[in-house]
Amino acid sequence: MPLIIGATFLGGVLLTVVAGHVLVSPDSTAMFSAVPNLPPDAAHPLGTQSQGRDMLAVMAAAIPATLFVSLLGGGVAVIIGTILGMTAGYFGGVVDGVIRTAVDVALTIPTLAVLILIGASFPVVSLSAMGFIIALTAWMGPARVVRAQVLTLREREFVRIAKLSGLGGFRIIALELLPNLIPFLSAIFVNAVVTATAATIGLEVLGLGPRQTITLGNTIFEALYYTAMWRGMWWWWAPPVIVLVCLFQGLFFIGKALDSIANPRALGATT
Repeated sequence: MPLIIGATFLGGVLLTVVAGHVLVSPDSTAMFSAVPNLPPDAAHPLGTQSQGRDMLAVMAAAIPATLFVSLLGGGVAVIIGTILGMTAGYFGGVVDGVIRTAVDVALTIPTLAVLILIGASFPVVSLSAMGFIIALTAWMGPARVVRAQVLTLREREFVRIAKLSGLGGFRIIALELLPNLIPFLSAIFVNAVVTATAATIGLEVLGLGPRQTITLGNTIFEALYYTAMWRGMWWWWAPPVIVLVCLFQGLFFIGKALDSIANPRALGATT
């Protein structure tokens, strides 16, 4: 059931993108391509904002851009965290001590403050750069969780047999441990995407994101900047907020479903 609910929420988000491409022209995202400040009507299903952009076209462009940053940031964070966590958990000793210390130190640094500092230091930030910046501040959680899982897996019989057969440490990690962690890593990836999305939106709402690109966060920033809420222009700020709610709810339920597959014992303990 959580998987169906999550897929429904995410399907609604993707349907908004499809509707935007079908019902309006992509050129409607250009400034003053339409009369500014129009409420929703037949020609503009979500109205227009103060710069004359069609809001449905804006949403169709903003959702993929935001998802790109979130998937890139979450994916890179999981890759870094998985490599470090598996290395620390399997080899232990000095290697484990160094990586664990690095994770603990990095976790004490306020992530939002670092992101704000980096975002404010560069006048122009691309979507790709934003994704990598977020990944560099989000790999610690996956590394810690993966390390804990590897500590239990390395004592299993199949790992001992692999050692006796002469496989090296990195080959055991790649061929034996990694396949057993795929369901678990899928749940971690979804959670990392949620974290990356929240960080992206937070920076963009503060005006520190890729200002040259239409994203959900930038749309909300512009609505705040032009006081759309106080002017009664609900069609400017409500669509991106609703999309974000659906996106977070969809990812939450998808993550819950994947976690029940990767960790059925926890599911049984809560039922």
